[in-house]
Amino acid sequence: MELKHAYRLLNTGASVLVSAAHAGRRDVMACAWNMALDFSPAKVAVCLDKASFTRELLEASGSFAIGVPCVAQADLVFTVGSISGRELPGQDKFAAFGIAHHAASVIDAPLVAGCIGWLECRLIPEPHLQQAHDLFIGEAVAAWVDERAFEGGKFRPLDDTPPAWRTPHHLGAGNFVVPGAQLKARAQTSG
Repeated sequence: MELKHAYRLLNTGASVLVSAAHAGRRDVMACAWNMALDFSPAKVAVCLDKASFTRELLEASGSFAIGVPCVAQADLVFTVGSISGRELPGQDKFAAFGIAHHAASVIDAPLVAGCIGWLECRLIPEPHLQQAHDLFIGEAVAAWVDERAFEGGKFRPLDDTPPAWRTPHHLGAGNFVVPGAQLKARAQTSG
C-alpha cells in the first residue's frame, strides 16, 4: 500500500458538507475528515485543504455550517467534493448545480437542504493547527435534525430508517459505503 492512501484504512466516517459565506460569496464542499471533539459546549473539527475556496470563506467569516447528507445526496457530495468553487467563474456551486439551501439561524453560511442534520459553528481560532494541519475547530451554536433518521439524540435503528436516509461514508475515488447492518454489542464480564 502506498502511504499516501493509508488514511483510507481509517477514513470511513460519514462524509459531511461544509459550507461558508463571506462578503456576498458562498461555497460548499465535501469533507470526509471530520469528527466530534466535545459534548458541552459541542465542538467539532474539520480538515480543509489550503486550496479550498470554502476554507477561504470560513477563515474570513469565522463561521461555517456542517450538513450531514443522506445517501440520496451521494452524487451531490461527490460533485461538490470534486470541483473548487474557484473553477466556476461568475457563479457558485449552489447556482451551478442547483443546490437547494436555506438560511442558517445564527451564522451566514447556507444550509444544504435535504440533509439529515445541520450544525452551525463558530470558528475557534487555532492558527497553528489551521496552518500546519489544515484542522479547523468549531463550536456548535445551533443544530437541527430530521427525525426520520436521527431521534432522541441518536441515529434511528437501521430497520426503521429507509436506505435513502442513511449516511454515505467515503472510501476514496468516489466510492461510498452505506450502513447496511446493525448489531447490538454486549459488555463482557471479567473472570
